Amino acid sequence: MSKIAVVYWSGTGNTEAMAMAVAEGAKNAGAEISLFPAPEFSSSQMDAFDAIAFGCPSMGVEQLEESEFEPMFMDCERKLPGKKIALFGSYGWGDGEWMRIWEETCRGDGAVLVCESVICQETPDAEAEAACRALGAALV
Repeated sequence: MSKIAVVYWSGTGNTEAMAMAVAEGAKNAGAEISLFPAPEFSSSQMDAFDAIAFGCPSMGVEQLEESEFEPMFMDCERKLPGKKIALFGSYGWGDGEWMRIWEETCRGDGAVLVCESVICQETPDAEAEAACRALGAALV
């Protein structure tokens, strides 16, 4: 059984709702799921999981949340080479630039992005929730 971590930060609940759908998709595909708010996860836990879904909304000028998520993620970057991951998050404005930058960073770190990242504007609708469940299943 695959062990999957879903690690996220959410300020309004939108990215948290996405995280729950990712976890549901992975669980329905047969994985053992662990859900972590960003402050509860670190690089020391990464080796315990076969794959990791990271979720963070776009903040400020299309960037990762700076006080809790970004420091955690920067700590995890050294463990990304060869690691199966997927990315997701919500945004309020812009065009998804933060996700494209984040994907480039992860590829540069040697991570294996197992599927297309999922982004949605504001609250995830049925289509975004389905995409998140598919993202979770792709990690298994």
